[in-house]
Amino acid sequence: MSGITRSLDGGVAVITIDRAEKLNALTLEMYDELGAAFEWVGRDPDVAVAILTGAGDRAFCVGADLGESIPALASGSFDISHWDGAHQKHSVLDKPVISAVNGLCLGGGFEIMLSTDLRVAGASATFGLPETGVGVVPAGGTLTRLVRQVPYAAAMELMLLGERVDAARAERIGLVNRVVADADVLPEAHSLARRLVAVSGEALAVVKSSVRALSDMPQEAAFHAEAAFGQQAFTSADAAEGLDAFARRRTPAFPSRARLATSHQPARRQQ
Repeated sequence: MSGITRSLDGGVAVITIDRAEKLNALTLEMYDELGAAFEWVGRDPDVAVAILTGAGDRAFCVGADLGESIPALASGSFDISHWDGAHQKHSVLDKPVISAVNGLCLGGGFEIMLSTDLRVAGASATFGLPETGVGVVPAGGTLTRLVRQVPYAAAMELMLLGERVDAARAERIGLVNRVVADADVLPEAHSLARRLVAVSGEALAVVKSSVRALSDMPQEAAFHAEAAFGQQAFTSADAAEGLDAFARRRTPAFPSRARLATSHQPARRQQ
């Protein structure tokens, strides 16, 4: 049965867009489920980091299921802001999210990837925003995010022309962090996740919250606000432990990581 599944093992949550037979196109129900999955990551203290991926090897996600979304949007009775949770608009999620991109990453799938923090792509992955070709625009966060994440000219080329780019091009313009062999996408994402689990959860949360808050501030105001975020981190229990561990040349045992789940929880359908 297709849907959004999730699992948790050792602090690493895996959220899977599980509709491989339809290239992981999202039904209206799946959009709700994905938003709920991100909320779960944020509120569950046993989750330190999340990986978002697509089932199968043909696609990460090709966006909305047009059979459902076009009639809903054309009726004028459906507001696309209903999908804000799935696109992490207005999100206060301060835990890292890693995209593991396999195959096609198009339209809404591309937009959801833009909401994540680190991105691993398979060598055969393909990225594109085809919206202008059918008379619409990528309004699932892309109009705001893309020009802030990659160079202006590259962002405008992707949005205006709607042409697909390969993984190598995506890496060159900074759309993804790294490109690996297709079979290594999920293992590489897990490797990054384990590295994140090993560092301070408090520090990671401050990084995410501060970047979100400071990115649009004038520089002088941002410097003052940055100092407050820095002070928050420097006075945390994690900082005390980390600095003591550094001085004593031992591995830190960060308080923020004390209660991480250590036993595997089987993947289950997102409710």
